[in-house]
Amino acid sequence: MNKYTAILLCLFFASCYRVVDRIDPRVSYEIQDQYFETLKGAFPPLTSEERSTDWGREYIIARAFADQLDLYRAVSTFKRAEILVSSDSSRKLEIQYDIVFCFFLGKRYDEATEEFEKTELAHVDKSFPAYHDLLLILYECYREMENPEKQQRILEIIQNTFPATGEKLTISSALRTGDLCTIEQINEHFIHPSYLDRLLDCYYANKKSVAKAQLLNAFLPGAGYLYIGQKKSAVTAFFLNGLFLAAAYQFFHRGNVAAGIITLSFEAGWYFGGIYGAGQEAKYYNERIYETNASAVLNDSKLFPVLMLDHAF
Repeated sequence: MNKYTAILLCLFFASCYRVVDRIDPRVSYEIQDQYFETLKGAFPPLTSEERSTDWGREYIIARAFADQLDLYRAVSTFKRAEILVSSDSSRKLEIQYDIVFCFFLGKRYDEATEEFEKTELAHVDKSFPAYHDLLLILYECYREMENPEKQQRILEIIQNTFPATGEKLTISSALRTGDLCTIEQINEHFIHPSYLDRLLDCYYANKKSVAKAQLLNAFLPGAGYLYIGQKKSAVTAFFLNGLFLAAAYQFFHRGNVAAGIITLSFEAGWYFGGIYGAGQEAKYYNERIYETNASAVLNDSKLFPVLMLDHAF
């Protein structure tokens, strides 16, 4: 084996990267102000006596801010009410819950869990009117904070206390992570056709093969991009690889071996990079297809934790 062959083989093995045919989707929920208007409050309204107290007045103002989703001012006003209310009043827990709820809606998950853990909310049980919603809030907060241990602990409590909600969270988790094997297993227990049927059928009918995209680009640079519908990238890849190969051929043909090797090394970068890039683009293509369909299912079937809440302010 001569040194030039060794160099080319090194370039070949260093440049071959296999793209894993697995999706990492990002799905999101959509909440309108009108959604919360359809939910009732978890706690009884203030009595006339409570409304006349200092904390009661602060509480009324905080609720007004919360109803308008003016969460920053709602939290600060709820905190004033918390300071003013009697420590032995059951309303203190309600106010603390409202503060956690505001932090959650504002996507300030660290502060929501910190508020929960430092208050008596950490010791409530099913007798607390908003217990179901509190567990959902904590489950979602720990998920967003990437704390799987606490998330799993909350999920187990939900599954034991509210089995129907636990089942929905299992489906929700599989859909949000793009765990297709779990989705298919869950779908087997559904009455067909189900919304999971439609999701899976649409995804598999439109997805692109990562391996095929890479293989096509290996045989003809640009073909992998054309396979996933990226015509401009396909043309660019084809001409760039063609130009570098033509230049390398001319250098070798004229006896300029060093320049030929350098040019060929650049071409190897474009060539193998194109193979990897075609696989990545096929993966991204599949993720976009999945995200579009999964987001619709999660929103329409109310499988996001925030859409499973029973109460608002």
